[in-house]
Amino acid sequence: MAAATIVSSGAHAQISTPDAENRRQDAMPNAPSSGFPIWHGPPPGGGGPASGEHVSSSGAVTNIAVPTLTVLRPVKPNGAAMLIAGGGGYKRVENGKEAMPTARWLASIGVTSFILTYRLPKEGWTVGRSAPFQDAERAIRIIRGQARHFGIDPRRVGIVGFSAGAHLLGMQTACANQLSYAPLDLVDQISGRPDLTLLIYPIVTLEPPYQHTSTRSVLIGDHPSPAESARWSVQTHIHPGLAPFFLVQAADDPVSDPANTAILQAACDQNHVEVVRHLFPTGGHGFGLGKPETATMQWPRMAEQWMAGHQFI
Repeated sequence: MAAATIVSSGAHAQISTPDAENRRQDAMPNAPSSGFPIWHGPPPGGGGPASGEHVSSSGAVTNIAVPTLTVLRPVKPNGAAMLIAGGGGYKRVENGKEAMPTARWLASIGVTSFILTYRLPKEGWTVGRSAPFQDAERAIRIIRGQARHFGIDPRRVGIVGFSAGAHLLGMQTACANQLSYAPLDLVDQISGRPDLTLLIYPIVTLEPPYQHTSTRSVLIGDHPSPAESARWSVQTHIHPGLAPFFLVQAADDPVSDPANTAILQAACDQNHVEVVRHLFPTGGHGFGLGKPETATMQWPRMAEQWMAGHQFI
């Protein structure tokens, strides 16, 4: 198995790369809970699908009338928590291929996992493209606000996103505490800042020449202004004081050009935000916890070591 090319900066950047077969599995996680709504009543602005969600044979979710959090509790919790957002180009949410396997892996190392099934912009929501961002912001506030109930440390709440879900959570990290809806209750007084951010084959920039993604077309259309393209690009909002970033991508990614993680790393470097970037030779896009027979299988173990280096686990 080829070794990963590691491009990194900041503290805790030197990370070893043992084989995935040595990945630690202390205990089997408990069964996931059924999802609970993140809003009391209709989400801000209302609208949305009239009927319940549709789940494909692969576990991709559409027609999301009620955005939810689904909890997977470890047998031996260590107090850390992670919000997870699957990708899908803002056209679906890949819970089956990305979010649920990630939740099981995290639970196996003691992390309480929260899968976010977020609203999709084109499913009739009055607030349109703001819908998933409102959900992500509300979700992390709920997790931190209910820390005692879930048995977690409110100072150890991280996020991990894939593809468009990584765009969503990358924007949440960069724009935390910029409330995107009118406050509803005491939950909205709680910090929405994550303590660690893991972005896996993320869509970062919607600016040319990297504009040919579903994320871009769904959020801002095919002919946005330069200002709008910049406004919805993660790197535009990076500023000092953000949580550390852990970035993963394959060099042969046909969907998210590898420049996406390079651009984000450069923005972090310029703003003195800690970042580590792992660029693997092969693996394509959508490999989840790793594509068999490629070095992408190594990234969860690398992430464990990185999280341990930050006293997160």
